[in-house]
Amino acid sequence: MSAGETGAPVATGGEAPARIAAVSGGSSGIGRAVAEAFGALSWKVALGARGEARLAPAAAAVTERGGTGLGLRLDVADADSIASFYDEAESRLGPVDVVVNCAAHARPGALHELPAEEVRAEVQSALLGSLLFAREGIRRLRERGDPGDVVFVSSSSAAVPWPLHAAYAGSKAGIEQAARSLALELEGTGVRATVVRPGNTMGTGWVADWGPAELASVTQWQRHGLLRHGGLLAPDQIAQTVAWVVGLPRSVQIDHVSVHPEAPVDAGRSSPTGSG
Repeated sequence: MSAGETGAPVATGGEAPARIAAVSGGSSGIGRAVAEAFGALSWKVALGARGEARLAPAAAAVTERGGTGLGLRLDVADADSIASFYDEAESRLGPVDVVVNCAAHARPGALHELPAEEVRAEVQSALLGSLLFAREGIRRLRERGDPGDVVFVSSSSAAVPWPLHAAYAGSKAGIEQAARSLALELEGTGVRATVVRPGNTMGTGWVADWGPAELASVTQWQRHGLLRHGGLLAPDQIAQTVAWVVGLPRSVQIDHVSVHPEAPVDAGRSSPTGSG
Protein backbone atom coordinates (compact mmCIF):
# COMPACT_ATOMS: atom_id res chain seq x y z
CA MET A 1 0.00 0.00 0.00
CA SER A 2 1.03 3.59 -0.47
CA ALA A 3 0.26 6.67 1.60
CA GLY A 4 -2.40 9.08 0.43
CA GLU A 5 -2.68 12.77 1.28
CA THR A 6 -4.19 11.94 4.67
CA GLY A 7 -1.33 9.61 5.54
CA ALA A 8 -3.58 6.54 5.49
CA PRO A 9 -2.75 3.69 3.13
CA VAL A 10 -4.62 3.70 -0.15
CA ALA A 11 -5.03 0.99 -2.76
CA THR A 12 -2.95 1.51 -5.87
CA GLY A 13 -3.95 -1.56 -7.89
CA GLY A 14 -2.67 -5.09 -7.52
CA GLU A 15 -2.60 -4.69 -3.76
CA ALA A 16 -3.07 -7.39 -1.13
CA PRO A 17 -6.71 -8.22 -0.43
CA ALA A 18 -8.65 -6.33 2.21
CA ARG A 19 -7.88 -7.42 5.75
CA ILE A 20 -10.02 -8.34 8.75
CA ALA A 21 -9.59 -6.31 11.92
CA ALA A 22 -10.71 -6.51 15.53
CA VAL A 23 -10.89 -3.20 17.40
CA SER A 24 -11.53 -2.94 21.13
CA GLY A 25 -13.17 0.24 22.37
CA GLY A 26 -14.62 0.52 18.88
CA SER A 27 -17.92 2.22 19.67
CA SER A 28 -16.52 5.73 20.20
CA GLY A 29 -13.48 8.01 20.12
CA ILE A 30 -10.23 6.71 18.68
CA GLY A 31 -11.51 3.15 18.42
CA ARG A 32 -14.44 4.13 16.25
CA ALA A 33 -12.21 6.35 14.11
CA VAL A 34 -9.79 3.45 13.58
CA ALA A 35 -12.65 1.17 12.55
CA GLU A 36 -13.93 3.78 10.08
CA ALA A 37 -10.43 4.25 8.62
CA PHE A 38 -10.27 0.52 8.01
CA GLY A 39 -13.74 0.65 6.48
CA ALA A 40 -12.48 3.23 4.00
CA LEU A 41 -9.95 0.60 2.90
CA SER A 42 -12.82 -1.86 2.28
CA TRP A 43 -11.79 -3.98 5.26
CA LYS A 44 -14.05 -6.10 7.45
CA VAL A 45 -14.03 -4.82 11.02
CA ALA A 46 -15.33 -6.28 14.28
CA LEU A 47 -15.89 -3.50 16.81
CA GLY A 48 -16.06 -4.44 20.48
CA ALA A 49 -17.28 -2.43 23.45
CA ARG A 50 -19.37 -2.79 26.60
CA GLY A 51 -21.75 -0.01 25.57
CA GLU A 52 -23.97 -1.93 23.18
CA ALA A 53 -26.18 1.07 22.33
CA ARG A 54 -23.31 2.77 20.48
CA LEU A 55 -22.06 -0.33 18.69
CA ALA A 56 -24.76 -0.46 16.00
CA PRO A 57 -24.21 3.09 14.70
CA ALA A 58 -20.43 2.65 14.87
CA ALA A 59 -20.61 -0.56 12.83
CA ALA A 60 -22.96 1.12 10.35
CA ALA A 61 -20.44 3.95 9.91
CA VAL A 62 -17.77 1.41 8.92
CA THR A 63 -20.10 -0.05 6.31
CA GLU A 64 -20.96 3.41 5.02
CA ARG A 65 -17.23 4.06 4.48
CA GLY A 66 -17.03 1.04 2.17
CA GLY A 67 -16.14 -1.78 4.54
CA THR A 68 -18.12 -4.31 6.56
CA GLY A 69 -18.78 -3.37 10.17
CA LEU A 70 -19.83 -5.79 12.90
CA GLY A 71 -20.55 -4.55 16.43
CA LEU A 72 -20.16 -7.10 19.23
CA ARG A 73 -20.35 -6.75 22.99
CA LEU A 74 -16.91 -7.00 24.58
CA ASP A 75 -15.51 -6.76 28.09
CA VAL A 76 -11.72 -6.70 27.69
CA ALA A 77 -11.20 -7.52 31.36
CA ASP A 78 -13.01 -10.85 30.89
CA ALA A 79 -11.14 -13.59 28.99
CA ASP A 80 -14.37 -15.47 28.26
CA SER A 81 -15.96 -12.35 26.76
CA ILE A 82 -12.88 -11.85 24.59
CA ALA A 83 -12.93 -15.45 23.35
CA SER A 84 -16.64 -15.15 22.50
CA PHE A 85 -15.97 -11.90 20.67
CA TYR A 86 -13.28 -13.47 18.48
CA ASP A 87 -15.36 -16.60 17.90
CA GLU A 88 -18.31 -14.56 16.62
CA ALA A 89 -16.14 -12.15 14.64
CA GLU A 90 -14.25 -14.90 12.84
CA SER A 91 -17.41 -16.93 12.26
CA ARG A 92 -19.06 -13.99 10.50
CA LEU A 93 -16.13 -12.11 8.96
CA GLY A 94 -13.24 -14.54 8.65
CA PRO A 95 -9.84 -14.90 10.40
CA VAL A 96 -8.72 -11.70 12.10
CA ASP A 97 -5.22 -10.53 11.16
CA VAL A 98 -5.24 -6.99 12.57
CA VAL A 99 -5.80 -6.41 16.31
CA VAL A 100 -6.09 -2.86 17.65
CA ASN A 101 -6.31 -2.14 21.36
CA CYS A 102 -8.22 1.09 21.98
CA ALA A 103 -10.30 0.26 25.06
CA ALA A 104 -9.41 2.45 28.03
CA HIS A 105 -10.97 4.49 30.78
CA ALA A 106 -9.66 7.43 32.80
CA ARG A 107 -10.88 9.92 35.38
CA PRO A 108 -8.32 12.41 36.72
CA GLY A 109 -7.75 12.77 40.43
CA ALA A 110 -5.15 12.40 43.14
CA LEU A 111 -4.46 8.70 43.61
CA HIS A 112 -5.12 8.76 47.35
CA GLU A 113 -8.53 10.36 46.75
CA LEU A 114 -9.76 8.02 44.02
CA PRO A 115 -12.03 5.12 44.97
CA ALA A 116 -10.31 1.75 44.72
CA GLU A 117 -12.93 0.75 42.15
CA GLU A 118 -11.85 3.60 39.87
CA VAL A 119 -8.17 2.66 40.07
CA ARG A 120 -9.03 -0.95 39.36
CA ALA A 121 -11.24 -0.02 36.38
CA GLU A 122 -8.49 2.07 34.77
CA VAL A 123 -5.86 -0.66 35.11
CA GLN A 124 -8.25 -3.39 33.99
CA SER A 125 -9.38 -1.58 30.86
CA ALA A 126 -6.09 -0.08 29.69
CA LEU A 127 -3.47 -2.61 30.80
CA LEU A 128 -5.05 -5.96 31.63
CA GLY A 129 -7.66 -5.56 28.89
CA SER A 130 -5.08 -4.78 26.22
CA LEU A 131 -2.95 -7.75 27.22
CA LEU A 132 -5.88 -10.16 27.23
CA PHE A 133 -7.32 -8.86 23.95
CA ALA A 134 -3.90 -9.03 22.26
CA ARG A 135 -3.24 -12.46 23.76
CA GLU A 136 -6.30 -13.99 22.15
CA GLY A 137 -5.63 -12.39 18.78
CA ILE A 138 -2.00 -13.50 18.79
CA ARG A 139 -2.92 -17.02 19.88
CA ARG A 140 -5.19 -17.43 16.87
CA LEU A 141 -2.68 -15.95 14.46
CA ARG A 142 0.07 -18.26 15.72
CA GLU A 143 -2.17 -21.34 15.60
CA ARG A 144 -2.91 -20.60 11.93
CA GLY A 145 0.67 -19.57 11.18
CA ASP A 146 -0.60 -16.32 9.67
CA PRO A 147 1.16 -12.94 9.61
CA GLY A 148 -0.62 -10.05 11.25
CA ASP A 149 -0.47 -6.85 13.26
CA VAL A 150 -1.18 -6.04 16.90
CA VAL A 151 -1.39 -2.33 17.67
CA PHE A 152 -1.53 -0.80 21.13
CA VAL A 153 -2.91 2.74 21.31
CA SER A 154 -0.98 4.33 24.16
CA SER A 155 -0.71 7.92 25.45
CA SER A 156 1.95 10.57 25.90
CA SER A 157 1.39 10.05 29.63
CA ALA A 158 3.28 6.75 29.25
CA ALA A 159 6.49 8.67 28.64
CA VAL A 160 5.96 11.95 30.54
CA PRO A 161 5.03 12.24 34.25
CA TRP A 162 1.33 13.15 34.31
CA PRO A 163 -0.08 14.13 37.72
CA LEU A 164 -3.68 13.22 38.56
CA HIS A 165 -3.46 10.33 36.07
CA ALA A 166 -1.25 7.88 37.98
CA ALA A 167 -3.29 4.74 37.29
CA TYR A 168 -3.93 5.58 33.65
CA ALA A 169 -0.34 6.71 32.96
CA GLY A 170 1.06 3.65 34.71
CA SER A 171 -1.21 1.40 32.66
CA LYS A 172 -0.11 2.98 29.39
CA ALA A 173 3.55 2.72 30.36
CA GLY A 174 2.96 -0.95 31.07
CA ILE A 175 1.35 -1.39 27.65
CA GLU A 176 4.39 0.09 25.92
CA GLN A 177 6.81 -2.20 27.76
CA ALA A 178 4.58 -5.18 26.95
CA ALA A 179 4.58 -4.22 23.26
CA ARG A 180 8.37 -3.96 23.22
CA SER A 181 8.60 -7.39 24.80
CA LEU A 182 6.09 -8.82 22.34
CA ALA A 183 7.99 -7.43 19.38
CA LEU A 184 10.95 -9.61 20.37
CA GLU A 185 8.78 -12.52 21.42
CA LEU A 186 7.13 -12.54 18.00
CA GLU A 187 10.27 -11.87 15.99
CA GLY A 188 10.38 -14.13 12.94
CA THR A 189 6.69 -15.11 13.15
CA GLY A 190 5.31 -12.47 10.79
CA VAL A 191 3.25 -10.94 13.59
CA ARG A 192 4.18 -7.35 14.45
CA ALA A 193 3.54 -5.49 17.72
CA THR A 194 3.46 -1.70 17.46
CA VAL A 195 2.63 1.21 19.76
CA VAL A 196 0.87 4.35 18.53
CA ARG A 197 1.31 7.04 21.18
CA PRO A 198 -1.12 9.99 20.81
CA GLY A 199 -0.60 13.36 22.37
CA ASN A 200 -3.48 15.49 23.62
CA THR A 201 -6.60 14.42 21.75
CA MET A 202 -10.16 15.69 21.75
CA GLY A 203 -13.27 13.65 21.05
CA THR A 204 -12.39 10.59 23.12
CA GLY A 205 -15.70 10.79 25.00
CA TRP A 206 -14.16 10.80 28.47
CA VAL A 207 -14.45 14.50 29.22
CA ALA A 208 -18.22 14.33 28.76
CA ASP A 209 -18.34 12.36 32.03
CA TRP A 210 -16.04 14.67 33.98
CA GLY A 211 -17.40 17.04 36.59
CA PRO A 212 -15.93 20.36 37.81
CA ALA A 213 -13.34 18.59 40.00
CA GLU A 214 -11.99 16.56 37.10
CA LEU A 215 -12.00 19.48 34.70
CA ALA A 216 -9.97 21.50 37.22
CA SER A 217 -7.07 19.12 36.58
CA VAL A 218 -6.50 20.89 33.25
CA THR A 219 -5.13 23.89 35.17
CA GLN A 220 -2.50 21.78 36.87
CA TRP A 221 -1.52 20.13 33.59
CA GLN A 222 -1.05 23.57 32.07
CA ARG A 223 1.08 24.64 35.04
CA HIS A 224 3.36 21.66 34.52
CA GLY A 225 3.73 22.46 30.82
CA LEU A 226 1.82 19.37 29.72
CA LEU A 227 -0.67 21.49 27.78
CA ARG A 228 1.64 24.07 26.24
CA HIS A 229 -0.83 25.36 23.66
CA GLY A 230 -4.40 24.94 22.50
CA GLY A 231 -3.66 22.45 19.75
CA LEU A 232 -5.47 19.11 19.97
CA LEU A 233 -5.51 16.01 17.82
CA ALA A 234 -8.72 14.52 16.44
CA PRO A 235 -9.45 10.77 16.67
CA ASP A 236 -9.34 10.40 12.89
CA GLN A 237 -5.74 11.65 12.87
CA ILE A 238 -4.75 8.88 15.25
CA ALA A 239 -6.72 6.45 13.09
CA GLN A 240 -4.79 7.50 10.00
CA THR A 241 -1.56 6.72 11.85
CA VAL A 242 -2.78 3.27 12.86
CA ALA A 243 -3.85 2.53 9.27
CA TRP A 244 -0.44 3.66 8.01
CA VAL A 245 1.42 1.46 10.52
CA VAL A 246 -0.43 -1.75 9.65
CA GLY A 247 -0.21 -0.94 5.92
CA LEU A 248 3.59 -0.84 5.89
CA PRO A 249 5.45 -3.60 4.02
CA ARG A 250 5.74 -6.81 6.02
CA SER A 251 9.54 -6.37 6.09
CA VAL A 252 9.18 -3.18 8.19
CA GLN A 253 8.93 -3.18 11.99
CA ILE A 254 8.17 0.07 13.81
CA ASP A 255 8.53 0.08 17.59
CA HIS A 256 6.30 3.05 18.22
CA VAL A 257 4.97 6.19 16.60
CA SER A 258 4.35 9.34 18.65
CA VAL A 259 1.75 11.75 17.28
CA HIS A 260 1.42 15.26 18.66
CA PRO A 261 -0.82 18.20 17.79
CA GLU A 262 0.73 21.17 16.08
CA ALA A 263 0.33 24.47 17.88
CA PRO A 264 -2.29 26.80 16.38
CA VAL A 265 -0.65 29.19 13.94
CA ASP A 266 -0.02 32.63 15.43
CA ALA A 267 -0.88 35.06 12.62
CA GLY A 268 1.44 37.63 14.11
CA ARG A 269 4.40 35.26 13.84
CA SER A 270 3.66 33.76 10.43
CA SER A 271 6.35 35.88 8.75
CA PRO A 272 9.70 37.32 9.87
CA THR A 273 8.21 40.82 9.84
CA GLY A 274 5.14 39.87 11.79
CA SER A 275 2.94 41.24 9.04
CA GLY A 276 1.26 37.91 8.28
